[in-house]
Amino acid sequence: MESGAAEVTILSLFLQADPVVKGVMLILAVASIWTWAVAVDKWLQFGDLESHARRFEREFWSGRSLDDLEDRSDRPRDALSRVYAAAAREWRETRRAGVAAENAQLMLERVDRLMQAQIAREMQRASKSLGVLATVGASAPFIGLFGTVWGIMNAFTNIAAQQQTNLAVVAPGIAEALFATALGLVAAIPAVIFYNKFTGDLDRFGDRLDTFSDEVAARLSRRLSERG
Repeated sequence: MESGAAEVTILSLFLQADPVVKGVMLILAVASIWTWAVAVDKWLQFGDLESHARRFEREFWSGRSLDDLEDRSDRPRDALSRVYAAAAREWRETRRAGVAAENAQLMLERVDRLMQAQIAREMQRASKSLGVLATVGASAPFIGLFGTVWGIMNAFTNIAAQQQTNLAVVAPGIAEALFATALGLVAAIPAVIFYNKFTGDLDRFGDRLDTFSDEVAARLSRRLSERG
C-alpha cells in the first residue's frame, strides 16, 4: 500500500497520462507561468506610472512657470510628461506665430485634441498584455475541462477493454482527468484576479490623465487671458 501510494505524485500523473491529456497539462502549465510573468511585469509598470505621475504633478503645481515645464517637455520620459509635451508643442508653435484673440479658442481646442490623442496612446501602451490575462482567464477552465473529459473517456475505455470496474482500472484515468481540471483552475483563477486588478488600475490611470489634461487646458487658458 505504501509503495502504491508513493507512486501517485504530480510527476507520475503527468508521465502516465494519455498524450492528449499530457498536452493539455503542458498548455495549462505554460499559461500559468505566462500569467504570472505578465502579472509581475504589469505590477512593476503600474508602480512606475504611479510614481512618475505623482512626481510630475508635484512639479506642475509647484509654482513653476509653463516655460520651465516646456523645457522638460522636450525630454518626456513618462505618461504625464508626454501628454504635457503634446500641449506644449502646440503652445510653443502658436506663440511663435502669434495668437489673435479670436484664434485663442481654436488653439485651446487643438491642444485638447492633441492631449486626448496622446492619452489614447498612453492607455494603449499601459493596457499592453492585459489581453493575455483575459484570454487565459476565459479559456483555461475549458482547456482543463477538455482534458477532464478525455481522461474520463480513457477510464471508460479501460473498463470496456479489461471488462473490470475495480479501482485499479478506473483510478488512473480519473486521476489524470481531475489533475487537468485542477491545472485549469490554477491557471484561470490568478489570471482573472490579476486582470480585474490591473483593469481597475488602468481605469484610474486614464481618469488621472484626463484630469491632468483638463488642468493643463485651464492653465493655458488662464495664460492666454493674462496676455489678452
